[in-house]
Amino acid sequence: MQAEKLNPENERRQIATIFNRLSDLAENYSIHAGSRDILDFKVRLINHWEDLYNDLRSLYGESECFQDNLIDLMDLMLRSWSKRPDDLKIHDKLREKNPKWHQSRDTVGGVLYVDLFSRNLRGLHEQIDYFKEIGLTYLHLMPLFAVPHEENDGGYAVSNYRAVNPDLGSFDELSELAVLLRQEGISLVLDFVFNHTSNEHRWAMAARNGDPEHQKFYHIFDTREIPDRYEETLREIFPTVRKGSFTYCQDCSKWVWTTFNSYQWDLNYSNQKVFNAMTEEMLYLANSGVEILRLDAVAFIWKKMGTTCENLPEAHTIIRAFNSIARIAAPSLLFKSEAIVHPDDVIKYIGTDQCQLSYNPMYMALLWEAAATRSVSLLQHAMSKRVTIPDGCSWVNYLRCHDDIGWTFDDNDAWETGINPHDHRKFLNSFYTGRFEGTFSKGLPFQFNPETEDMRVSGTLASLAGLEQALERKDHLLIEMSVLRIAMLRSIIISSAGIPLLYLGDEWGMMNDYTYLHDTSKASDSRWVHRCRNRWSKGDFENSDTIEWRLFHNLQRLIKLRKKLPAMNNGKMTILNSGNDHVYSFTRSNGSQKILVLANFTEAEQRINLKHIHGLERISEAHDHTSENNPVNRENILLTPYQFLWLEIK
Repeated sequence: MQAEKLNPENERRQIATIFNRLSDLAENYSIHAGSRDILDFKVRLINHWEDLYNDLRSLYGESECFQDNLIDLMDLMLRSWSKRPDDLKIHDKLREKNPKWHQSRDTVGGVLYVDLFSRNLRGLHEQIDYFKEIGLTYLHLMPLFAVPHEENDGGYAVSNYRAVNPDLGSFDELSELAVLLRQEGISLVLDFVFNHTSNEHRWAMAARNGDPEHQKFYHIFDTREIPDRYEETLREIFPTVRKGSFTYCQDCSKWVWTTFNSYQWDLNYSNQKVFNAMTEEMLYLANSGVEILRLDAVAFIWKKMGTTCENLPEAHTIIRAFNSIARIAAPSLLFKSEAIVHPDDVIKYIGTDQCQLSYNPMYMALLWEAAATRSVSLLQHAMSKRVTIPDGCSWVNYLRCHDDIGWTFDDNDAWETGINPHDHRKFLNSFYTGRFEGTFSKGLPFQFNPETEDMRVSGTLASLAGLEQALERKDHLLIEMSVLRIAMLRSIIISSAGIPLLYLGDEWGMMNDYTYLHDTSKASDSRWVHRCRNRWSKGDFENSDTIEWRLFHNLQRLIKLRKKLPAMNNGKMTILNSGNDHVYSFTRSNGSQKILVLANFTEAEQRINLKHIHGLERISEAHDHTSENNPVNRENILLTPYQFLWLEIK
């Protein structure tokens, strides 16, 4: 059901009803009706009420309990606001004055697993200086909530959103870390696993014990009839692990919707009480100091018979409603989309009213595609069509994350550049798993599906980019090429529009760790080859003769350079055709400064004439910032193997 716009009279009546209720609620939380706190809350409520109401009415308006649940939602929002720490309310005002802060050239991200990087949260306190040394202002901690000890999908089967895995520390230590990071100008980022819970979450335990109210928190069926009808149009997410999207629960003798794993129960967002309950968890995290929540598995949160149950319109409505609530009760909280779906669907989640940030999985895939083929044609073609996103939003650009690499380019883009997408994905899988003759890569296959021949690839940046193989062969030329290749790829994500995100360990060249094969709980999941325990010491970065030193200081230098250039200070980026199929080119501009980025994707020298770059205005001067502002010959630029230039052009 689509909600009609509220007419002015109805809107005034609804606002008056809520405000009257708020006055009563405020007293419950010791908030004086005339206090600054309640006045700020009311102003934000006025500003966002119509959008929130219309979104919730479109989802739940036909329910007899709609108004009661709406009042309950207002109650929990005000209760959360009353508990929000004063320093966060001050931070809220700063962010409201600068809502595009994440587009700053100073914003650089890092991501890590707490246990693998520093063993526990307390150990992370000791690494804050290291994060600042790299230049990080954004730190994403991989899932750290309480989970079942055995099966937990790497932390994505949450048993309690308000408790940290005791092996990592306590929630108080997490909140303390958030304060320390914020004092040093580093924003804390966490995952919000909101599509499903663990089957050991208290809601799931109540459902397993037969509680009808909590069984409505999930998609639970008495027989296979309805699940079978749904599965006619569903795809299998992990085909090598299990068949189908439903699991039989012995405890309650019913079938449960489990999109990912049998122990991850999908939440039923058609139940407004589920929406309210997850809102409460979201605001609790926001009040602990989390500034950005990555919305996990965002594409799957709404179910509808006869569809794939992915990327449905209602999923966007739910995110918009969460966003309105954040603007009211935790204004500095932002959302990051995680949607490893078709590139056209990824963009649909990005907006100031949905996810202000979004991973850019297509860019990651295309950079690796270009590295394998030594051709930038597909990269250039696809990015020129999809680089632009709504104003006030940012891409999060990365070469690797905790997950696998899937070849998420658009088939039509491939055909338009003369590439057979099916065959090309087979080639890329072969190349990056070391089976293609002449490959430099040492990746591993992940989730191979023999029926479709589909698969993804695991591996660290250094191993995928050739360093592991080169060191094994003790080939100095290959080692040099791999170091240059890594530097070139990193230069692109650091200079591209958006937030560069580094998987920590890659800054010094961490390579695949095969010890996971000896752990029976991990051996079947090749992603653990790049989820490695930290193996560096400070001394690795003090000896300039080491590869670790070169990789670390090259990265550090590029980040410092990014932060000096005004052109890097917004989300504007224009993809160009360099006139050379091996050289990727784009511009960044801000104010009077324009930077032209050139990157050679081959082991051979390449020449560029700036006059031949399509879409570039006539250039009178060009100076390279990567080589201390040296002027270049505009008509005869020689790029050595894997060289990149950041040219200021006039």
